[in-house]
Amino acid sequence: MESAQKGLPAGTCGRILSRKPSYCMKILVTGGCGFIGSHFIRRVLARQAAARVLNLDKMTYAGRGRNLADLPSADARRHRLVRGDIADRAKVRRLLRRFKPDAIVNFAAETHVDRSIVDASDFLRTNVSGTQVLLEAAREFEVPKFLQVSTDEVYGTLGVKGKFREDDSLEPNSPYSASKASADLFCRAAHETYGQHVTISRCCNNYGPFQFPEKLIPLMVVRALENRKLPVYGDGLQVRDWIYVVDHADAIWRILKRGCAGEIYNVGSTEEHPNLWIVKRILKMLGRPESLIEHVPDRLGHDRRYAVDSAKLRRELGWRPGHSFGDALAETVRWYMENPAWWRRLQRLRDHRQFQDRYYRKKERRRV
Repeated sequence: MESAQKGLPAGTCGRILSRKPSYCMKILVTGGCGFIGSHFIRRVLARQAAARVLNLDKMTYAGRGRNLADLPSADARRHRLVRGDIADRAKVRRLLRRFKPDAIVNFAAETHVDRSIVDASDFLRTNVSGTQVLLEAAREFEVPKFLQVSTDEVYGTLGVKGKFREDDSLEPNSPYSASKASADLFCRAAHETYGQHVTISRCCNNYGPFQFPEKLIPLMVVRALENRKLPVYGDGLQVRDWIYVVDHADAIWRILKRGCAGEIYNVGSTEEHPNLWIVKRILKMLGRPESLIEHVPDRLGHDRRYAVDSAKLRRELGWRPGHSFGDALAETVRWYMENPAWWRRLQRLRDHRQFQDRYYRKKERRRV
C-alpha cells in the first residue's frame, strides 16, 4: 500500500473542477452534529459572517442536535440541519442540486474502535460507501472542494520514537482504521482519476466539550464523577498525541481555505501522554482516589503509540495549536462537571447502554 500512498502529488493544485467558490461561501458539512463536526460549524459561523452551512447528519447515538443548541441566533439562521445518511445516494444528490455548495467537509463516520471490533458493517457503510457516494455526487455537481476528515490511526502503530508523516504507508490495525484508510484511498483515486479538488486531514486524538462519553477522556470523567470503576486497557501505557478539538477545527478551516488539491495534512499538537497518566490526572482534578482504576484485558489489536508530524501544515498553511494540554484538559473536565444533564441523557440511550453491557462489563469480569 505504500506505493499507492506516495502517489498523491505534492504541491499540485492542477486539474480542479471549473466552478469557483462563491463570495457567500456555502459548505455542506456531513456529520456536523458529532463532536468534531459541531465544533467546526461553530468556528465557521462565528468567524465567517457570510458563510452558510448545510449540516447533513444521520443522528446516530453519537450525533445529537443538542450539540449545536447553543448557537447564537444570528449564527443559527445560517445553519440548516437535515437528517440523512451520506450513503443514501438519492438524498445526497438532491441536497447538492438544491444547495449548490462551494465545499464539502466530510466528518460523517463511525469512529469507535471497540464497536468496529464487535461489528464492522456500519463502518463499511458509512466510512467507505458513504465517502464514495459523496465523492461521486461532488463530481456530478461540480463542487469545487472536498475535504476528507481522516485519522492518524490509518498509519498503524509506532515504536517509542518517530512520528507519522504524510508519505508514510497505510497500515491500519483495527476495522475502524481500515475503513478510514479505504476512504482515504477513494479520495486519492477521485483526485488522480477525475481531477477533483480533494484534500485529506489526518488528526491525532481529540478531546473537549461535547465528546460522547465512550472515548477515553469523557468516559473517565463521567465515571469518576459517579464514583464508578475506570476501566483501563492493559497496562495503560499506550501513548497518544492529544489535541483540543477547537485547535483541530481551526486546522480544518485552514486546510479547506488554503490546502492544495491532492494533498494530505497531518494535524498534531506534540502533546504525547500515556492513557494511564491522563486517567490519574483526571482523578486528581476531581479529587477522586486512584483506587477507582481497574485494569482490564487489552483491546484486540491495540496500537501502542500514535504521534503525527504536523510540520507540513505549520509550514505551508501557518497553523499552530492555540491551547496547552493542561489548560484545555482542565476546561474539558470543568465542562463535564457543569453539564451533567447533557451526558446523563446520553448514558440513558438504549444503544449506548446495550453496548456497554455487552462489551465493557464483560471485560470488567476478566480483570488483569
